[in-house]
Order: sequence, then structure tokens, then C-alpha cells
Amino acid sequence: MSTMTNWTSLVDSLSEDQRDTLFGASLSKQFAKLPLWLSHPSNVGGFYGLLIALALIMPYRFAVEDYSGWFGDWALHCALLMAACFFLGLCSTLITAISGRLPVTPPRTLLYPMPFIGLALLSINRTDIFAIYPFISWTLILLPGPLYVHLSWAPRWRLLCLIDDGRNPFEGIEDTMPKGKHYDEVSPMDDVIESVLDDFESAEE
Repeated sequence: MSTMTNWTSLVDSLSEDQRDTLFGASLSKQFAKLPLWLSHPSNVGGFYGLLIALALIMPYRFAVEDYSGWFGDWALHCALLMAACFFLGLCSTLITAISGRLPVTPPRTLLYPMPFIGLALLSINRTDIFAIYPFISWTLILLPGPLYVHLSWAPRWRLLCLIDDGRNPFEGIEDTMPKGKHYDEVSPMDDVIESVLDDFESAEE
């Protein structure tokens, strides 16, 4: 109970800009509600890999050829995808711990359409409508999650760990972010992921 009180008092002592830096936008605020071990950047990366894996079922199942081994291919590729996102999240954690950098708002207008474009290109390629170099579609699918984790969530998770240890992560730093920078803009993709997180939390209760 005293730990929670100390955590709350530390957060309350922060300025508005510092709290915005600590919690970020709506998606990061959802991850911040989770226990620190569960919201580890590698777990968040793996969670993104799981979401992408579920979206890949249709392109693998309904490819042009009636291939009975599609499920094995899907399971293998999705396991590799989740492992890659998990590993990249772990790398981001280590890099952030060494550099001690503050979070940066990722370019949402660029990142959010990328998985959908990549999924569409992969579907077109697998149905043989016309050939698309696989590297392009897989890069578009894979990149957004690890990039969000690296730029935004891994630094915030480090700050939250410092708060949990009873330390002020902004000590000696007067201005953590540019004035007038807002992090409460909500994206449609935020709503989708938030609903998945809410379902996950309710399933745990």
C-alpha cells in the first residue's frame, strides 16, 4: 500500500508536460495500466506480432492453390513473426536502458496504414493476381509495431520502472518535451487495440 502511495505521490508531483511524456497518448496509457512485467516492451512487441498473425489467417487459407499444408505454413511464419517482434522489443529495451533517451511520438499517419497496405500486398501476391516482391509486404507488416515500441513505449516503460523504484525520472530535467506538444489525440487504431486490451484485462479478472 505504501508503494502505491509513493508511486501516486511521485506522479502527482510531476508537471503536466512530464506526465504527458510519462503516459503518452491513449494507446500508451492502456499499456501503462498493465503490470510492468506484462507491459515489458518485448511482450508488447510479441502482442503486436500476435495481432498481425491473426490477420494473416485469411491470406494463407484462401491462396490460389488448394494447399492442405497452409496451416503449418501459417503457424511457422506467425511464430517467426512473433519471435522477431519479441526480440526487437528486447533490443529496444536494452538500447533505451543504455541511452536513457526520452520517448518520441511516432509518426502515426505513416505507421498506422502500413500493416493494412502490407497485408493487402501480401494477399494480392498469394492469390497470384500479380507478383509483388515479398520483402516489401513483409516490411510494411512487420515495421510499425517494433518502431512504435522503440520510439515510444520502451522509453516510457523505463520511466515507469524508475517511478516504481521510487525515483523521479525527470530529476534535473526542466523541460522534457516541447511546449504545446499534445499526446491525447486518439486514432481509430488506438480504439481497436484498446478494445483488445480491455477484453484481455476482463478475461484475467
